[in-house]
Amino acid sequence: MSVRTPKLLERQSCRPRETGCAHLETLARLLSEDLDFHDQDSLYAAHGFHSFPAKFPPQLPRKFIEALTAPGDVVLDPMAGSGTTVLEAYLAGRRGIGFDIDPLALLLTRAKTMPCDPVRLARAAKEVLDGARRALAQERGALEERLAQRWDARTSAFVDYWFARETQLELQALMEQLERVDDVRTRAFLNLAFSAIIITKSGGVSLAFDLAHTRPHRARVVMDTDGRTLYGGELAGNLARRVRFVTKTLRSALAEFENRVKQNIGALAPGQESGLQPCLTGLMEDEYEPLDALVVHGSAEALPLADASVDLIVTSPPYASNAIDYMRAHKFSLVWMGYPIDALGKQRKLYIGGEALTDADLEVLPQNTRQIVAEVTRLDPRKGRVLCRYYSEMSRVLREMHRVLRSGKSAIVVVGSSVMRGRDTETQNCLAEIGAEIGFQVPAIGVRSLDRDRRMMPASSQRDAASQIQQRMHVEYVIGFLKPEW
Repeated sequence: MSVRTPKLLERQSCRPRETGCAHLETLARLLSEDLDFHDQDSLYAAHGFHSFPAKFPPQLPRKFIEALTAPGDVVLDPMAGSGTTVLEAYLAGRRGIGFDIDPLALLLTRAKTMPCDPVRLARAAKEVLDGARRALAQERGALEERLAQRWDARTSAFVDYWFARETQLELQALMEQLERVDDVRTRAFLNLAFSAIIITKSGGVSLAFDLAHTRPHRARVVMDTDGRTLYGGELAGNLARRVRFVTKTLRSALAEFENRVKQNIGALAPGQESGLQPCLTGLMEDEYEPLDALVVHGSAEALPLADASVDLIVTSPPYASNAIDYMRAHKFSLVWMGYPIDALGKQRKLYIGGEALTDADLEVLPQNTRQIVAEVTRLDPRKGRVLCRYYSEMSRVLREMHRVLRSGKSAIVVVGSSVMRGRDTETQNCLAEIGAEIGFQVPAIGVRSLDRDRRMMPASSQRDAASQIQQRMHVEYVIGFLKPEW
């Protein structure tokens, strides 16, 4: 682990009358400490409820929450993603606020932070499973008719390509029962378990591989649980040598759902050190009283929050140019929750870091950032505009973060850099420069090495110096922004 000071900010120093000097020094010290958190359990409490690509370990936001806030303070993640920051704020007795425009991210964060009763969850899950089994055994014809009417033509074609027919019927039976669950919290918890059996690191019930890595590919050979081939044939050449990477055995959606619910409820069980105790006792083990989290749909570029209303921000923006395409995987479960494929495609264009350039609102960028964009543009004009869009969007995000932060408070931004046409976009330095122009102090940029065996990003077991994805996934940058008190 190392720490770097942005060149453009090297001469920055505290003024003699600044009361924020101590906070600035604390922030710089935290950024110089170990930020890797390798070999630590990152799946305690509700953190293991659902796969999510490129999420940072919960120890990272916890470190800054504990050091820079007090119980009852407001902790914000304007791009909530998997909800790690919001859940850590909840566990620490802070008021967590999360915004996102991704429907699955909102479901995930809400389900992870809602107080709940494990006994009630188990009872509801049993009713869902019993109802689904009855429908499959006694109403199969009617179930097939309802399945045929569930989607428009494009969404139906997507489902037919990625899900075997028997799996579709099982998922339809489960979803019909889930839609009947009245309690909002229980339904959110169970819907998340439903999504988790589709979007998984190890395979799931679809015909896709690598959904947790957001780069799905379809199995070439599919087998049933008895080892009989359902479709596909003999593999030759390179595919034969990679048989385990292209062959998939169908799993029972009902059995997977039952197991996943048990696993997630297990994280809430009383007496477990890793349990989410507020769900059971109403009080934290360390006497903090849990405060309800606020998780709502909203854009990080226009936050519906009052000026100077937040005590700490910890967030991780997307990579530029859709390097991690969240919607590519999320749509596999979202279609079952009523979202048409075309609507999800339109939603994807709104994400920060996207490649759509129609109606892109580009800003005038600071000098060094503008120079990097110009260099990428000379290599590839379209990529240059995509990068300009990204830094323009992040300019608006940082401006909003500066607005909602209280004076003397910090924002922690965890980013990875991208490589475009062989040119490193230097995301960490560009965001630091943009932040400084907005009015932040940036005492340092921490550097954390990524655990390639555990981080949920696409990666080969062999390092490839020519791979742009592998070039940018060895380290991550932790930028500390401070809003001065003057």
